[in-house]
Amino acid sequence: MRDGRVAELALPGSTPLQGGLPILDEGKVVGAIGVSGNTPQEDEDIAAAGANALAGLEASATREPRREVIYIENEKVTQAFTKGAVLVGQEENMMYAGGNFMVHASHRDEPGIAEIHTRDTDIIYVLEGTATFVTGGAAVDPKPIAPEELRGKEIRDGQTHKLTRGDIIIVPNTIPHWFKEVSTPFNCYVVKVRAEK
Repeated sequence: MRDGRVAELALPGSTPLQGGLPILDEGKVVGAIGVSGNTPQEDEDIAAAGANALAGLEASATREPRREVIYIENEKVTQAFTKGAVLVGQEENMMYAGGNFMVHASHRDEPGIAEIHTRDTDIIYVLEGTATFVTGGAAVDPKPIAPEELRGKEIRDGQTHKLTRGDIIIVPNTIPHWFKEVSTPFNCYVVKVRAEK
C-alpha cells in the first residue's frame, strides 16, 4: 500500500479505516501507530499526535546542546538572593549545558516543609546563617505538587544536621529533607543534578 497498491484494501479480512499512520525515521517506515474507538477523523488526529510526539522526542534526543559557558553577573546573583530565585533553570540548561542540572539562589526567612525530589539530587552550600536540617526518615502526609516533586508537613525519624556557613550537604534523589529551623536570613546555593529516567 505504501507504494500505491491500494487494491490490497479489498483483500478478504482487511478493513480500511482511518487511524493508522506509519512512523518514519529519516524517510523510512520503521513502525506504525494505530488508534481506534472514536470517530475515524478523531482516531487519525490522535494517531498523528502520537507520531508527531515520537518524532519530536527523537529530534530532541539527537539534538546536541550548544555547550556554551553560562556566566551570571554579581548583580544578578545578589538580586536573586534577596528573595530566592532560580539562577540556571531546566530550559536554559538544556539549551547551553546538556540539561541535567539547575542552580538556585535559595533564601529563607522561615522554616520549610518536607521535600522529596524523585529525580533531583540537591547539593547545598551554605553562604549565610544557620539551620536545623533533617534528612531521611519518612515525610508526613507527602503529596505531589509537580512532576517529580512531593511535599509533606514534616519528617519523622530523620537525621538532624546543624548547618552553618561554609557547610556542604548532598541529598540524593528520593531522600526526604526538611529545613526545620533557620536563622534570618539563611542563604545557600542549591545545585540540582537530575538523574536519567
